[in-house]
Amino acid sequence: MTSLFMDTSALVKRYVRELGSAWVVNLTSDDAGNEITLSQITLPETIATFANKARAPQGISQKELARVIARFLQDCAQRYHLTSVSRELIDSAVILAQRRELRGCDAIQLATALRLNAALLAAELPPLVFIAADLGLLRAAREERLITENPHDHPESKK
Repeated sequence: MTSLFMDTSALVKRYVRELGSAWVVNLTSDDAGNEITLSQITLPETIATFANKARAPQGISQKELARVIARFLQDCAQRYHLTSVSRELIDSAVILAQRRELRGCDAIQLATALRLNAALLAAELPPLVFIAADLGLLRAAREERLITENPHDHPESKK
């Protein structure tokens, strides 16, 4: 079992077909046996991304929007591990935002992943794999010494 932390930029690919979707679907399937952790902020970020896709001129339909939101929320309740955003975590994100070129929510995502990775390593478990499709966030994660993956880097993801 591999511990994965998924940023919104990668996770939406499980629900809306785009570059990298096939790889993300395989990675998050029950058969893959991966443990997937999300920050609680991923919920509003992901719903906002879906809603923006519905508002786009060639975006998803309202029916599709309702379907992907329902499926995502069901997966949040049943499939993913959600981590809370505490004041201590926000303080860590503030430090990251000063040290790295990050947007606010990305700093929270990265702070969450770093905390989870530290807990895994302290328990002598394999390190976390941080998955995102945001190049700036991936760069910051690598600078913080996380193992990273980008769905766009996988040839089978290019449909």
